[in-house]
Amino acid sequence: MDMFIVRGGERLSGCVSVSGAKNSALPLMAAALACEGETILHSIPNLVDVSTQAQVLSSLGMQVDRDDSGALRLKTIDETACIADYELVRRMRASVCVLGSLLAKRGMACVSLPGGCNIGDRPIDLHLKGLSALGAQIRVERGYVIARADRLRGANIFLGGAFGSTATGTCNVMTAAALAEGVTTIESAACEPEVVDVGNFLNAAGAKIEGLGTPFLRIEGVEALQAVEHEVIPDRIEVATLMIAAAMTRGEVRLDGVRPDHVTAVIEKLRDVGVTVELESPDQPGRVQSVLTKVAGKLKSVDCIALPYPGIPTDVQAQLMSLLSGISGISIVTDKVFPDRFMHASELARMGAKIRRESASAILNGVSRLSGACVMASDLRASAALVLAGLAAEGETVIRRIYHLDRGYERLEEKLIALGANVQRVRDEPKNMPESLKLTDDESRPSHSELLAALTGPHWNQNQSDQRAHKSKNSNMR
Repeated sequence: MDMFIVRGGERLSGCVSVSGAKNSALPLMAAALACEGETILHSIPNLVDVSTQAQVLSSLGMQVDRDDSGALRLKTIDETACIADYELVRRMRASVCVLGSLLAKRGMACVSLPGGCNIGDRPIDLHLKGLSALGAQIRVERGYVIARADRLRGANIFLGGAFGSTATGTCNVMTAAALAEGVTTIESAACEPEVVDVGNFLNAAGAKIEGLGTPFLRIEGVEALQAVEHEVIPDRIEVATLMIAAAMTRGEVRLDGVRPDHVTAVIEKLRDVGVTVELESPDQPGRVQSVLTKVAGKLKSVDCIALPYPGIPTDVQAQLMSLLSGISGISIVTDKVFPDRFMHASELARMGAKIRRESASAILNGVSRLSGACVMASDLRASAALVLAGLAAEGETVIRRIYHLDRGYERLEEKLIALGANVQRVRDEPKNMPESLKLTDDESRPSHSELLAALTGPHWNQNQSDQRAHKSKNSNMR
């Protein structure tokens, strides 16, 4: 197992390119299962989650290969398999997207209930509700979803849930409906760019889907889908993460291969904070272009609310919290998508952040500086937030359990290093722990009293003197 050692204080500057979107790549790979022939997907990032999805599809009779150009080639060579095993599906939630393709193409599916990051309750009841409405007979038994349908039929489906729509659920039901008999309408469909990307892929393959990017979809079923070549959209979460990294280090970073219209809410929030964001072609929305992020003046505290698209993504909530932790003033961060997604707050507190949790919100009292510490990643986006905090912190920070990070960011440390960051990937072993974070008492390291003095500092002694003087004054008054 690896860990990161981040030495803070380096100002990021330079230019890097953005990878393809993980949250688009995974359902696209699953949708390829519903197509005839060889699907070719370009710009698929080289991630642990992509590798896991490839293993799931291989177990279902697909041949999955990367060619010399980096494109992913997917082709079904055996249509008899229909079981997506727990040992694979437990690693990643998006594996459940094979459910709709299997039902539509093979008439049966046995898919383990999914795993993934621990960010709160994420049931798949809306997936099952939509597929049941299309005529599938579904039961859950011994941790598996067992579904069967001789032929799916169009239906009117409402996919709204307690915290909004479901992106993976919309992809699942949309793929199944594309091969169903008749017309399907989906109300409260997810509007995320990744859902639109999957819909565009299906339409290129022969599907008839209208309303992509809106909460209302109309899908006219077709007899078959033919494999096509498709370019995955840029990863808007990586874009947001690197923009926030530039802001936290008061740097100047240019990102190539960005769809600014996919991160409008994040850009506007960063501008509210005081960050300068310049678009290469502001008058041409909808095209891939470069975005420059820089900080020239003082940053200010703001309130943030994570919402379904087009709001601030829940996948950027943790990174924004890292940024606001180091900005003077009171900020409130609320997550209305996953209200319990705040496990990173306690780790940021280890670095000196002042955070108080209240229901679905975190109240931050910005500090003048964060300090390096040994912290533990709890999920994918929390990992990124801790790396960003380490970049801005004084001293060295160790981030453990970075296997979470490898699930969703392609070569993140390499991109940060290219921008001037001091990030090192090492084995998670005691011998690799930085000396600054080893609080032991051999002769070559600070004594116990020296450590206490370093931890408290001159301001502590002054506070103690002020308190004693205050007590003495009160005593004389009595």
